[in-house]
Amino acid sequence: MIKQTRYFGNPANLRIKNKQLSVEVFSETGTTYHSLPVEDLGIVILDHPQITLSSGVIQALQENNTVIITCNSKHMPQSLTFPLEGHTTQQERYDYQLAASEPLKKQVWAQTIVQKIKNQAAVLNRFSLESNYLVPLYKNVKSGDTENCEATAAAYYWKTLFAHIPDFTRQPEGIPPNNLLNYGYAILRATMARSIVAAGLLPTLGIFHRNRYNAFCLADDLMEPYRPYVDEIVYKFINAFGLIDDLLPEHKRILLGIPAIDVRIEGEQSPLMIATQRTANSLYKCYEGTLRKLIYPDL
Repeated sequence: MIKQTRYFGNPANLRIKNKQLSVEVFSETGTTYHSLPVEDLGIVILDHPQITLSSGVIQALQENNTVIITCNSKHMPQSLTFPLEGHTTQQERYDYQLAASEPLKKQVWAQTIVQKIKNQAAVLNRFSLESNYLVPLYKNVKSGDTENCEATAAAYYWKTLFAHIPDFTRQPEGIPPNNLLNYGYAILRATMARSIVAAGLLPTLGIFHRNRYNAFCLADDLMEPYRPYVDEIVYKFINAFGLIDDLLPEHKRILLGIPAIDVRIEGEQSPLMIATQRTANSLYKCYEGTLRKLIYPDL
């Protein structure tokens, strides 16, 4: 079942009643009430300082492996909360993950970069933009991406994809559409983190990314080939709405649909949220030794 992503951008009171998330929303037009089955929720986004929730709500959401995202004063995702236990054989899976050799991690990282660049090329093709430069890059990625094909591809990709936007460079604090990309990537990151926890793996322990201050290094690794899906949505968004400095709720709703978009993985159509679960489980099987290749979607 595809889990829902629910966004709360008004003052609200959240509590558990009859095993459901009971929501009381306050607005200028009055107070509205509704309830949601907790088991249907995959991601909950809290984007207002006057949202209150009890520890019982947090407990119920975490037992359901629901990721909670809180936003900052600029309405951008700031933090993720997820359960510590996500699988019945978690200790065994941690052991395999911790024992993974460097050669294995370098191999799966190379697979990750190959698929990322392939998907970037597919995005350029969809918008009739020149992609031939990327082909020899993804065909020549070495173990561990020692020649940094990822960075070389990224420089060309961003320059080509948003060539019509003067002075655009991809950086978190940069001009629009960086704000759209940031928001979309945050939703993607939460989706991948949820799948990693459900697979019984530590989201902190990456295969390439290492940062003592980053609790989601593995999510940042495995989401790389999925980023072009967000890029495609943002490109279409710009064509429809133009460049926007402040994201309104109706704009955010488009990006909140990212976990439910269809992707093609192993020759089949699948919602992105289900695909991330398959990717995370394939990594565990690589750690376990029963699989040699990560499963990623083809854009």
